[in-house]
Amino acid sequence: MLLVFGVGHYFDTSITSQEGRNSFLDRKIKVLDERIAEISNLQEQREDLLARMRVIQELQGNRPVIVRVFDEMVQTLAKGVHYKSLGMTGTDLTVAGVAESNNRISALMRNLDGSDWFAQPNLKTIKEDPENSDYGEQASTFDLTFVQVNPNQKKEEDL
Repeated sequence: MLLVFGVGHYFDTSITSQEGRNSFLDRKIKVLDERIAEISNLQEQREDLLARMRVIQELQGNRPVIVRVFDEMVQTLAKGVHYKSLGMTGTDLTVAGVAESNNRISALMRNLDGSDWFAQPNLKTIKEDPENSDYGEQASTFDLTFVQVNPNQKKEEDL
């Protein structure tokens, strides 16, 4: 009987000891799971911050481009043409304007096509505007679209 009691006590002690080790491991696993979750959150925050940094760097890099676009708009403007409105969506520009004749609009389109900063001029609409007080009977209103390109970017891609 003493032998059965001793063996039972030995197994009970072993089971209790193992349960203690198991609970210790469970606590450590929970701590490690919390750390893993925290690391995952930190990685997500890091990716968000890197994405923001890329956007900021892109905006900083493109800041002089818009100035150059406006300068090029002035340089390509043909004599006898003026713009009423200008819109830009991405790299697509839309211009509405008035010209003293259709030849002036053609000259504007040739200037835009010859520019390093603009490409693909496309005349959407052209209407006679004989009552235009600025340009007289041959005046026309027009809507024109074209694409803004960056010649410096092409050079960087070639390297």
